[in-house]
Amino acid sequence: MNAPAVDPVHAVLDSGLRQLAAFGDDLVDHANRIGAILWSPPRVVIVGRLKAGKSTLVNALIGAPVAETAALEATNVVTVYQDGAPSRAELATLDGHRRGLPVTAGMPVELPCPAAEIAYVHRWLPSAALRDLTLVDTPGLATLTTANEDATRRALVDGFDQTRTASVDADAAVFLFDATPRADELDFLAQLPFTPLNTLGVLSRADGFGEGALGRQDPLEHAGRHAAVLGARLRGTVSAVTPVSGLMAQTSHTGALTERDAQALAQVSALSALDLAELLESSDPAPLTPEQRDRLLDLLGEYGVLAGRHAAARGAAALNQWLAERSGVAELRRVLHASIGRFAVLHRAQRILDELDRLAYRHAARDGIRTIVHRMRVDPAMRPVTLLADLARLHSDDPRSPLVDELRALLEGRSPAERLGLDPAAGPDRIRAAAQARLGEAQSRAALYTHTAAEDTALVSLVAAYQEMAAFR
Repeated sequence: MNAPAVDPVHAVLDSGLRQLAAFGDDLVDHANRIGAILWSPPRVVIVGRLKAGKSTLVNALIGAPVAETAALEATNVVTVYQDGAPSRAELATLDGHRRGLPVTAGMPVELPCPAAEIAYVHRWLPSAALRDLTLVDTPGLATLTTANEDATRRALVDGFDQTRTASVDADAAVFLFDATPRADELDFLAQLPFTPLNTLGVLSRADGFGEGALGRQDPLEHAGRHAAVLGARLRGTVSAVTPVSGLMAQTSHTGALTERDAQALAQVSALSALDLAELLESSDPAPLTPEQRDRLLDLLGEYGVLAGRHAAARGAAALNQWLAERSGVAELRRVLHASIGRFAVLHRAQRILDELDRLAYRHAARDGIRTIVHRMRVDPAMRPVTLLADLARLHSDDPRSPLVDELRALLEGRSPAERLGLDPAAGPDRIRAAAQARLGEAQSRAALYTHTAAEDTALVSLVAAYQEMAAFR
């Protein structure tokens, strides 16, 4: 059996780390430490306001009820969820220490000290869902206590700029919001060290969107249309907006639904939606007991009960499949792995290069280390890493620059033709000609205009990228 192909970016970085280890002494340990970062899955952080449904979504994506969702301040510490066996947890405190924590399968971890002393909790559990992406759950923004929001900012923003003790080193973000993100949410997103390409918007609680379960439009379909409009409007902030019912996804992916639940719902499957809605609010919801009614609402929500009642008549498996299909979590997974995951890898690669630069600054073998890093940076396979870093700088310093769209086109295109805006079937001659024209334009702009520092750096990268594409065979 053939071994799986190694991503070109990983191959370049791995080769450089092997060269670093060849120097011997303590650089072997440094190479192994940085190599562990290289080969671990990208970290995707889940962010949003209080009660936005972050922990519910984390549970759905992991497939186990590991994130606390019951309390008002549901998650009051940052928690990293990573694939690993045996199931275990560690507490990372703000003073840089780590200590083991007892864990119970399928249950949240109990904290032995005040949340104000904690940087984050690191939780390992065997999970196929976590093999490609590590998830980071966060306290809500604009919460009842400023400490919770501070913990999120410390782990995602301040930790990058200061001691990094509290930083979880995330590579991409999923931001949950309701109908439209508020000004403070957009401001927070702008402070994250990401670009729109590794930031995904999620229209959470899509099953209650618009007029809700009894509205004139199906709320999930309404949410889907709104998400498309919102994604276009927020193109400078997120790569896309995906509608999700976190509750339906959590129930269908964590094994919470039982045959008894389906049988209970099937008892009222013949009722009209209006009659069933009235029954759900009644003090006597016969033929359901109050306990059955409450459990169904906790598991499915009002929309899940009203719209899923006919599937329930076919049993728990059919109802669970309906929940999974309607929840939107499958599309979310697809986007996470196909798009966000791809740019998270490039972000991770830049972080490794920065780590090597810091090592060179303080190590006696600095000249040799800098030579290795230079070879990595100029390798053509690393061009997307450089372009993404340039895009991040432009979004931070000069988001209105015309170079933003040019960089995005080069990064989002899956082939040379797509990167140049050509028909995917374009041949080598057309690709070379288009690249040569773009190269001339970039060189002219670099020579004739005054730019910001971020634009100057981006133009250098664009010239190099077009030179490589002009030699396309």
